[in-house]
Amino acid sequence: MTQRYDVVMVGAGIVGLATARELHERAPRLRIAVLDKEEAPGRHQSGHNSGVLHAGVYYRPGSLKARLCVEGKARMERFAQENDIAFETCGKLIVALDDSELGRLDDLLERGRANGVPGLRMVGPEGIREIEPHAAGVRAIHVPGTGIIDFGRVVEVLADQLRADGVDVLLGHEVRAIDDDAGGQRVTTSRGVLETRYVVSCAGLHADRVARLSAAAPAADPGLQIVPFRGDYYTLSPDARHLCRGLIYPVPDPSLPFLGVHFTKRVDGAVWAGPNAVLATAREGYSRTDFVARDAVETLRHPGFRRLARTYWRTGAAEVWRDMSKRAFLAELRRYVPEVRSDQLTFGPSGVRAQAVDPDGSMVDDFRLSVQPSSLHVLNAPSPAATASLAIAGRLADEAMKEFSLTA
Repeated sequence: MTQRYDVVMVGAGIVGLATARELHERAPRLRIAVLDKEEAPGRHQSGHNSGVLHAGVYYRPGSLKARLCVEGKARMERFAQENDIAFETCGKLIVALDDSELGRLDDLLERGRANGVPGLRMVGPEGIREIEPHAAGVRAIHVPGTGIIDFGRVVEVLADQLRADGVDVLLGHEVRAIDDDAGGQRVTTSRGVLETRYVVSCAGLHADRVARLSAAAPAADPGLQIVPFRGDYYTLSPDARHLCRGLIYPVPDPSLPFLGVHFTKRVDGAVWAGPNAVLATAREGYSRTDFVARDAVETLRHPGFRRLARTYWRTGAAEVWRDMSKRAFLAELRRYVPEVRSDQLTFGPSGVRAQAVDPDGSMVDDFRLSVQPSSLHVLNAPSPAATASLAIAGRLADEAMKEFSLTA
């Protein structure tokens, strides 16, 4: 028997679940289903991240990332308090190692203040040692409001709440086709067919593919390509965890969406060091040996990726070298925490970032949506998507209610 819904959400990551929750709260009579091909929610980007509650320093003032991060962090902290989810406001240092980075550090301070991030202050070497006694640097921005949380636990709570409220969370349902049907959409999955008035997708690593499934005409093709980048971390041994009290970050390169290696305290007391950023040969390639021919070929054939590779091949080569050489990775880490030793580092875990790349080779840096008559697709939800997920959900719900003329 074909199941019928008002809205089918594709993707049971943190953004998809949060959006389903927002829609249900606004319009409780809507029949909503959340689909995911995995047997548990949040199995990819939502469950493979550093667990940082970003404060909003890095993002261009006025951008969606900036606005949604600040709002989303506050909402996430309230959600955690209401649902007994552990989190900690441990603070962050963004460290300049030498005078060549001071201009970019000043720019970051201006950005953070423009974004309304509270409590920002610039500190010198003495201030660095007071906050992080084992860190090196000539100057740093202290971001006291940055926090840490277990986003995997957030995903579990969201899924449980949806089930309790009567929303169908259908796991193990891989979406294979989305076709126009009389008065709506016909969604074919690995476990059957669902009929729905509207489709909303938050498909992460497969965002472009799902959007293309429902593209009714060539003009609706998103154009961009998801290029997967794997980030590998090392974990510090228990005897080395005292080397990092909170978060120690570098001054980022403004031309790249990756922050560079850093030290991250976790809510369970562990400390992660990394990640690097290397091209993955599988969209779900969490190890160096993972390879999926379709994923690799799609990446290599995309003109945007080829242009990107020509522009950043030196940066990419350096990332690969650090990934293959523990000595090189350690050397980068010791620029920020000189006392860390090789025997205090254990390889793993890792995550894969869904980096959207336009045909001209530019990396999509902000949130991007594709709106069609009966569907809404999140094509790019970069960091700080987990932090901002509840605010993103509000934005997506606004869009869906307006575009689909949904009523409470």
